[in-house]
Amino acid sequence: MQVRLRLTPEHIAHVHRDIPDPGPSLLDGFRPAEDADYDVEIDRLLAIAPTPEDIWVFGYGSLIWNPCYPFTEQRTALAHGWHRSFTLGWDFRFRGDKQTPGLMMAIDRGGQCKGVVHRLAPATARKHLDVLIRREMSMVPTAFPGRWITVKTESGPICALTFAMDRNSPRYIGGLTPEATADVLAKACGFKGSMAEYLHATVLKLEELGIHDSYLWRLQGLVADRIDAARLGVRSDA
Repeated sequence: MQVRLRLTPEHIAHVHRDIPDPGPSLLDGFRPAEDADYDVEIDRLLAIAPTPEDIWVFGYGSLIWNPCYPFTEQRTALAHGWHRSFTLGWDFRFRGDKQTPGLMMAIDRGGQCKGVVHRLAPATARKHLDVLIRREMSMVPTAFPGRWITVKTESGPICALTFAMDRNSPRYIGGLTPEATADVLAKACGFKGSMAEYLHATVLKLEELGIHDSYLWRLQGLVADRIDAARLGVRSDA
């Protein structure tokens, strides 16, 4: 049975704006990541990898529907002790701007998170780790550093690389209610697209994989309500 989200492509089209890339917008204490930073980070991750010759990556958001690397195998995986949360702020470039800042998703402590793991080809693992790190680490220090976590799959446990929120980072935005989060996601748009588009793609792909995330499912409904209210020029307090 095909899944019917409240949040639709029509909602996404309503909030979309063509925005040129404004370039890095840095907070105090941050700087743009450079080639040397990526090399150091890859060396660090490989040095502490339990099986550096067999690299798996745990995807919980955009890596599920837009992986930036080829992979040789994919499995559904469950991470205990982590949950999806829109806690990475504020984004003034990729999916937000100065007028409508974005709030990106990461995994945060507590609960559980079901996603997928991708196995990288050993011969090109470092090359594709470089692509991945460049995508996830645009600033130094990173607000959600790479780390190895154990996830459960139908074929047994796997230690996989993922990117988890650092609660000590000034970019950590905690304590928002689903309603307050939806207020942000319903408006934010940057040069890569809108937060509504990101949320829609993530929920749709998860459902296609048979993964139902109640938090994201509720958010997509709340975001749709807010976009509908904006289209009609009325206030939404849902």
